[in-house]
Amino acid sequence: MPKKKHNKLRADFRKKHQGRVRDSDLTRRFQTGDQDSLADAVQSERLTGKGDLTRKRTVIGADSNPDQAAGLNVKLDTDSDLIRGRVVSVHGLKVRVIGDDGRRYECAVRQLLKSLSTDQRHVVVAGDRVMLRAESPQDGMIESVLPRRGVLSRTSRGKQHVIVANVDYVLIIASVARPSLKPALIDRFLLTAAQCEIQPIIVFNKCDLIDPMRIQPMVGVYASMGYRTLMVSAETEWNIDPLRALLTGKQAVLAGQSGVGKSSLLNRIQPGLGLAVGEVSDDNDKGRHTTTASRLIPTDGGGAVFDTPGIRQFQLWNIEANEVGGLMPDFRPYVSSCRYPDCLHLTETDCAVKDAVADARIDARRYDAYCHLLEEDLLPQ
Repeated sequence: MPKKKHNKLRADFRKKHQGRVRDSDLTRRFQTGDQDSLADAVQSERLTGKGDLTRKRTVIGADSNPDQAAGLNVKLDTDSDLIRGRVVSVHGLKVRVIGDDGRRYECAVRQLLKSLSTDQRHVVVAGDRVMLRAESPQDGMIESVLPRRGVLSRTSRGKQHVIVANVDYVLIIASVARPSLKPALIDRFLLTAAQCEIQPIIVFNKCDLIDPMRIQPMVGVYASMGYRTLMVSAETEWNIDPLRALLTGKQAVLAGQSGVGKSSLLNRIQPGLGLAVGEVSDDNDKGRHTTTASRLIPTDGGGAVFDTPGIRQFQLWNIEANEVGGLMPDFRPYVSSCRYPDCLHLTETDCAVKDAVADARIDARRYDAYCHLLEEDLLPQ
């Protein structure tokens, strides 16, 4: 009977502290004349990067392509008793998972996964689909992380901070008043959504606090570029029904700065949820954190939404300065017509993007936001 073949993966692991190999007492024993013990000492030592010093290990995985699973889709065995599940939230060392068997598990992460060398801050995030081993009706051990799609992430302390995984929509929640509207933050979310191939929806909340006609020009700019926009009020429930209909059967994440009303909107979308809601500070016009970790919330429409902590600074992950123009739908038709193929559309001559701005084919406010983004975040200071 032929042997069963397993996909093998050569995985990088974090380098850990290695214990002392050489016996520290050899010199002292030689000087004191303890020849009997020296006769039993190891006469040679291996100094190559093998054994305990190696940073690689061959593991068995469900997928031989590490890029499809962010290098995390590995496990040491192929036990058929593993249960498929989805991560609800991550709190420190504890991971809450809903299993396909309908049970909720408090899980730990197998040391193998935590030891993998990765650019990510955490190996498991909300929304991940995982394989776990049930150790009791309530406890489990996560053995592997299945391939991800629809990943929303940012840069944090030089590493990739994956906020959520496996989503269809990112709802960019913007407040039109208290706190004030921040187009630069909206643009960063839009670029990330384009890079990760997630469909963005821009939701302008708190429209009951102002005359909606005041923000109509900005809403029109985004709508003219093909972005889906929606003006709502969580306080008065204005346009909540269309928003709820958009999320039916979909996986969506709500993202935005603190105080824009993400939790308030979720309470309206899913009645009876009862998420904590904070007030905006009168001193600095900023929201107070009420959500401390990303959390998956199933909805009555057959989908799920993720409530995320407020983000005041959103640094782009894995996006270079020369890629930004191609990710912006209003710039995209012109970037290939510039004289220089590496044109950044700042000070270069014969730039088709700058010509389009001068001819009002590209909104000047969008171009200003583009320049600030490159100069402040992506170009060397």
